[in-house]
Amino acid sequence: MSDFVQSLSDPASLLSMAVAVAMFMTVIGVMLPALKGDKLETRLKQVSEQRDRLRRASRADIEQTGLKRENKGTISDITNKLDLQKMLEDPNIEAKLEQAGLRGPRPLTIFYFCRFALPFLFAVIVFLFIFFVNDFGLQGNMKFASIIFGLAAGFYAPNLYVGNIASKRQQSVMRAFPDALDMMLICVESGMSIEMAFAKVGAEIGTASVELAEELQLTTAELSYLQERRQAYENLARRTGHEGVKAVTMALVQAERYGTPLGDALRVMAKENRDMRMSAAEKKAAALPAQLTVPMILFFLPVLFLVVLGPAVIKVMRMQAENS
Repeated sequence: MSDFVQSLSDPASLLSMAVAVAMFMTVIGVMLPALKGDKLETRLKQVSEQRDRLRRASRADIEQTGLKRENKGTISDITNKLDLQKMLEDPNIEAKLEQAGLRGPRPLTIFYFCRFALPFLFAVIVFLFIFFVNDFGLQGNMKFASIIFGLAAGFYAPNLYVGNIASKRQQSVMRAFPDALDMMLICVESGMSIEMAFAKVGAEIGTASVELAEELQLTTAELSYLQERRQAYENLARRTGHEGVKAVTMALVQAERYGTPLGDALRVMAKENRDMRMSAAEKKAAALPAQLTVPMILFFLPVLFLVVLGPAVIKVMRMQAENS
């Protein structure tokens, strides 16, 4: 024990111990990065795992929305046997169905089946009503014209239905799209990738517009597996059919092609879409007086005449009753 204490007081021993500690710390400092592993490889692995999770979630969303459903059933068999898609071909109906949120081959098959069957159904209904219920005093030619009108109404009824759904969907997208752009701008400026930004906004915007959330999630799926992002952006613009969305997708394509800051483009597009939403609201408000003219004439004026002239009419009737 005394020898150990004496060695601690010996300068040579202290120097040797200091050299040994320094060598040990040097070895630890050199070996520590190797023991920790490659951070870059770890981060790349995390990014790859996140991308795989997004891809799996996107594929699940695609299967849930019906893009991969098999087109089977009686309607499909009838449509294929009669070759209705070729006989009643409409070059714009696929785009309209996508804008209405009716994706996949089954809605297209149902559309052509309805376009084939509804004219006969409407014509039969008009025929039975006119000849067996009430003909409204129509002559033979007018009865025949009514049946032709039923045929035409049945033929164009599917187009009107799809167009109405697409219009309501565009209005829902238009109302929520500026807010979605603001959220996307925050995500991009915080360091998220565009895929993560689309996924985040698609998950959050559902309370304001389910239709827009569905489109953004589908775009996230396409960004995961399509070779070019440009195609995913163009598909988003085609499915929505909204001018504001088209302008934003063009800005995203240009930002990716020329390397311009994405945040600046999103900020400008968000302001323009808010202005478009405000102008649409002002236009709708300006059209209200003209739209209220007919209801006022039909409902308010009769009541007003009744209130104003009613007492006078009652008084005249009482005077006539007293004189008689």
